[in-house]
Amino acid sequence: MEIWRQLVVQQAEIPIYDLRGLKCPLPVLKTRNRLRSMQSGDLLWVETSDPLAGIDLPHFCAQEGHELVQHLQEPGLHRFLIRKK
Repeated sequence: MEIWRQLVVQQAEIPIYDLRGLKCPLPVLKTRNRLRSMQSGDLLWVETSDPLAGIDLPHFCAQEGHELVQHLQEPGLHRFLIRKK
């Protein structure tokens, strides 16, 4: 039970970067800039409505060495959980 509580607290502390409404290449560029200000190992949720983000952000993570922990897709929304390298 204690591990579950720690996971819930950690999840609540992960910042959400709302990039909905921005089009390519802005979601990738803004994510890159945001990650630069974070510490190695930090997590960031990125939310975007750009349909190309489903291709662009995973490619960006692979090129830059960041870990794409999770990618959720809903109609009109992509959510990415990224761990900074």
